[in-house]
Amino acid sequence: MADFVTRFAPSPTGYLHLGHACSAFHVWEAAKAANGRVLLRIEDIDQTRCRPEYEAAILEDLAWLGLSWNGPVRRQSDHFSEYEATLKNLQHRGLVYRCFRTRREIAAAMPAGAVADEWGFTGRPLSALEEESRLARGHAFAWRLSLAAAQDALGPRYPQLSYIDESDGTARRVAADPRPFGDVVLGRKETPASYHLACCHDDALQGVTHVIRGEDIREMTAVHALLQALMDWPQPVYRFHPLVLGPDGKKLSKRAGDRGLRAWRDEGKTPDDLRRMTGIP
Repeated sequence: MADFVTRFAPSPTGYLHLGHACSAFHVWEAAKAANGRVLLRIEDIDQTRCRPEYEAAILEDLAWLGLSWNGPVRRQSDHFSEYEATLKNLQHRGLVYRCFRTRREIAAAMPAGAVADEWGFTGRPLSALEEESRLARGHAFAWRLSLAAAQDALGPRYPQLSYIDESDGTARRVAADPRPFGDVVLGRKETPASYHLACCHDDALQGVTHVIRGEDIREMTAVHALLQALMDWPQPVYRFHPLVLGPDGKKLSKRAGDRGLRAWRDEGKTPDDLRRMTGIP
């Protein structure tokens, strides 16, 4: 397969664990099979949680796993101006609005047991006078993509939103419905981009043709399909791989303190051992 370009894009908010190793193995195996390229992207837009020592550890762990990448590493924190320009494009088109509601206020309005990222919060722009008043008082806000405005902008293209899924080895087009996610955050007062905006921007800029990601991000791909359509960005082909689960049956998480790769290495495990542990042949 010609011109196969994929990427591995970890966030340096902690040490890589078995789940990351599993994803990396899938990414590099797919590129090897297609005689393609792997780009390395450091997604460090969350400057409050990202640390230089974690980024250094990512490079060390990938080297230990025997995985190398093509070209220079793209560090998202070096490109905030690019994301800000994209956000301004959406602002000028009336597709985003300032939302001043706090996470606590949004959670309080949610139905019992609802998950914040899946409930589909939708809001509305404030009047110019009220918005000016809140800004003058220094209130924090998030830039949210208006799902209603996006639907109007795309017109008849909106019901046709979809993406190509190659997870089972054959290409099939899957309908993409971003409605369950509501008005997603694309930036904040102090941060010019969210994961959604920066990820889609970089995939388009870097010419990524294939995105290999975990099953847990499958549904979220609908949001990315929406952004790609609004910005006329080329859409990659997607593949979703199974997750590595912990003893509790939940996916591994840095926030939950799941064991890092360096701990396995210190215990004497080899990269081949980790391949077997993650189910990679």
